[in-house]
Amino acid sequence: MRKAIFSVLVHNEYGVVTRISGLFTRRGFNITSFTGEETDNPKISRITIVAEGDERELAQIKSQVEKLVDVIKVVELDVNTSVQRELALIKVKTDDTNRTEVFQIVETFRGKIIDIDPESIIVELTGDLSKVKAFLELMKRYGIIEIVRTGGIALQRGKGSIHDVPVADETPAVKEETL
Repeated sequence: MRKAIFSVLVHNEYGVVTRISGLFTRRGFNITSFTGEETDNPKISRITIVAEGDERELAQIKSQVEKLVDVIKVVELDVNTSVQRELALIKVKTDDTNRTEVFQIVETFRGKIIDIDPESIIVELTGDLSKVKAFLELMKRYGIIEIVRTGGIALQRGKGSIHDVPVADETPAVKEETL
């Protein structure tokens, strides 16, 4: 099993996310995370898909996503030479006896306390997957009330960009909705 990060440029239109996620459901592909947002061009969105599988499965994911009508480009980022991050909001139980200790751990992880309540705090943490997992493991002993995470996002290091990668050769009539 290998981890792959796919950066996908799509036309920012109604139903694009449904078509892409439906592809994963129909084909039985398992994804680790799926995030997307409009780019600097409001007509284009960028979706980051993180998946795990064998070489055949990962090649199939890329191939099938490329065939979708609204997809402009799919690039697999190098896991070892890309900058990867995830944002997590974690609500942790605290009281007068452990609050200082929890604050110190948050500071050590370069997290940010964004809400304080007499019985809990909410922490904002940004980092790679291993950092987020390590922080969550430490917070278990205090009691995690609730967690929300963005999933992975990534950019390739260096001056290059997804826009520098040529679109695969295709005949427009061949590219159609994949069932």
